[in-house]
Amino acid sequence: MRIVDWLKRGSAGLAFGIALVCGSCVETVENQITVYSNDFSDLNLAGFENGKLFIWRNDTIAGIYHNEQVAVNLQDLPAHNFIKVTVEILIHDSWDGNPDDGISGPDYWYLGLDGAETFRTTFSNSPCESTFCLYQSYPNTFFRQNRPKTGAIQTNLPGLCIFGAFANYTTRYRIEELIEHSNPSVRVFMGAELKQVNSPDPICDESWSISNIMVEAIQTNR
Repeated sequence: MRIVDWLKRGSAGLAFGIALVCGSCVETVENQITVYSNDFSDLNLAGFENGKLFIWRNDTIAGIYHNEQVAVNLQDLPAHNFIKVTVEILIHDSWDGNPDDGISGPDYWYLGLDGAETFRTTFSNSPCESTFCLYQSYPNTFFRQNRPKTGAIQTNLPGLCIFGAFANYTTRYRIEELIEHSNPSVRVFMGAELKQVNSPDPICDESWSISNIMVEAIQTNR
């Protein structure tokens, strides 16, 4: 498969626009190997930093997290020049998106490899009306104004804590990142920087979790 075909499928969270066409040659995938895949159903947290599990709606997921970073460490990767990370995250309760008021936001989520952050965005679970709307940046990087829940794959889930009795306060996203990388080991990290200084229980007010993560090593003919 040509890398350019994968790009045309519309990866929402692509970190880099990679020039893959040079003159008459088109870069193609020679090898694509899944080097890590975890939906946490077997309770396996090997290689996971800050790994913790809980059961929510009969599913085992990783979390819950607040202003924390988690990571997966992988060794002895096959030859590759790209890493593709696919992660499904759950955004719980009152994320406020882009407001930079020093009180309620911005509510950031980020992802990266090794020591380099490659994607930073915001999420909002706020109702959006003509007179009031807390915009988010996803599926773009911060600072971009999109309506709450733009790009989500599921929006009708109940909240986890402060809005646990209300529908539409957990939102599921599938984020895909294709990142240049060639080292035989990698640390895939992700985390959040959440702000709600007026909340007596910040983690109940805003949190996130991981329902699935997959890492692929891709070798192209470049």
